[in-house]
Amino acid sequence: MKQRIQGFTLIEVMVVIVILGILAAIIAPKVMDRPDTARLVKAKTDIRAIESALNLYKLDNFDYPSTDEGLGALVPKYIERTPMDPWGNPYLYLNPGLHGTMDVYSLGADGLKGGTGKNADVGNWDAEQ
Repeated sequence: MKQRIQGFTLIEVMVVIVILGILAAIIAPKVMDRPDTARLVKAKTDIRAIESALNLYKLDNFDYPSTDEGLGALVPKYIERTPMDPWGNPYLYLNPGLHGTMDVYSLGADGLKGGTGKNADVGNWDAEQ
């Protein structure tokens, strides 16, 4: 009795490679955008935490720190250290703010005012927070 060797034909292997290529072409762009989305979410979360610390500061001191005092006035009693945004820049603070009583914000990935997408400014005035 002759034993039959089983394996994949070249056609079957090529079909699998084509399918994997199509899946990679569809999924890769969506996965590649995730780091930018994660940085934006982290910036919004940090800003909310800083805003909470500022509110605690106001409860104890009856006013927010001045712009000159900055976020450093919160260290170490209200926050452990002055946080950096996900792009490695310090968060910015204005009192009085341009958008509200006080503004806490990041200039985004490019570190410049304005911008769109990952370069857009993110602040406590954003309605999406």
